[in-house]
Amino acid sequence: MDNTDGNVDASRLPATRPEVLPDLGDVAEQLVAQARADGVNLTGPGGVLTGLVRRVLETGLEAELTDHLGHEHRGRSSGGNVRNGTSSKTVTTEIGDVEIAVPRDRDGTFDPQTVPKHRRRLEGFNASVVSLYAKGMTVREIRSHLEEVYETEISPDTISKITDAVVDELTDWQQRPLEPIYPVILIDAIVVKIRDGAVANRPVYVAMGVTLDGERDVLGMWVGPTGGEGAKQWMNMLTDLRNRGVLDACIVCCDGLPGLPDAIRAIWPRADVQTCVVHLVRNSLRYASKKDWSKITKQMRLIYTAPTVDAAQDRLEEFTDEWRDQYPAMIGAWERSWDDFVPFLAFPPELRKLVYTTNAIESLNARFRRATRQRGHFPTEQSALKILYLAVRSREEGRQNPTGRVHGWKSVLNALTVHYGDRLTNPGQPADQ
Repeated sequence: MDNTDGNVDASRLPATRPEVLPDLGDVAEQLVAQARADGVNLTGPGGVLTGLVRRVLETGLEAELTDHLGHEHRGRSSGGNVRNGTSSKTVTTEIGDVEIAVPRDRDGTFDPQTVPKHRRRLEGFNASVVSLYAKGMTVREIRSHLEEVYETEISPDTISKITDAVVDELTDWQQRPLEPIYPVILIDAIVVKIRDGAVANRPVYVAMGVTLDGERDVLGMWVGPTGGEGAKQWMNMLTDLRNRGVLDACIVCCDGLPGLPDAIRAIWPRADVQTCVVHLVRNSLRYASKKDWSKITKQMRLIYTAPTVDAAQDRLEEFTDEWRDQYPAMIGAWERSWDDFVPFLAFPPELRKLVYTTNAIESLNARFRRATRQRGHFPTEQSALKILYLAVRSREEGRQNPTGRVHGWKSVLNALTVHYGDRLTNPGQPADQ
């Protein structure tokens, strides 16, 4: 129903009263799914939407008062006007009554626009909250949206301060303690455009871990420098994970990014580094003519589905004999990746499925691309991370979510225990203990 640029598809809307229909789209379904997953009510005093509306309303009011006074909390203005506490006010929204604290100034000249004086019903404001927090709209788009809904102007600075309410949550999330061991960690990178003097492509590193309880969790995101990925950047990222409590990882699945395998082994010496098979197949086809793709993919499948390492080696030799003369770069890619490709062949079928590919993190990256596709570029690193963080936290009902419980985890955990033994219960211990 909704486009990524925040505009509504008019052909999908009812013919009557189109001017008051908010652009909810899939976002409403995501919030409902999140409430159900967390076991809390959607509305009501302790509901997800009620708390979200209250927080944004109060943040908007505080931002407006700061603009009005010309200074932050405990600051001084040239005119002497200062904050003077708050007053309680109950406003009726489409999700029910929400009690908020309205800030006051000593001179009584503050005239808020987020919640105007004497107005106790905010038609459609919850749609604006959803747009601010989950749609990734630009300040200009948000301003236009609020003007359309409320028929009032709100300054870009005020809107920026309202959306910055999520920054504190993002900071806490980036610094939260992690588990001492993750049986599987998936690592990848995406590229976004960020202005730093000039607009440039910047890598954003993403790490996803699977806990001993079988829950997938995004462990962190880091914006790297211009110039692409490298060993130094990967080392900084992995060191951050180590400092936040990750003492060991059994299997680290990645796509052979330059410098990453060596960085992984430096941080977690006993980790098995597994090259993502899908990435290897995809990169191999870059060197081959499309007319040969069908035959090549069938032969590569025989390699990565082989029952043992020796059988896979035999299939690779057959593959090499047939294609080396025609596509030497493709064969070279397999030979260079072989040592980091074969570890999963020693695992039982239940465990192979989990480490066979970085599909879970690829699913997350697809969300990231949807959230950033229409934005062109971000003014700061923080603005980029803020949108990506919202994509991480959202859940889509009826669709595969990148976070959540791994299907058939009990069988996987048994296979992990047989293969790694005491490492799962004594992370970080030397290999001879």
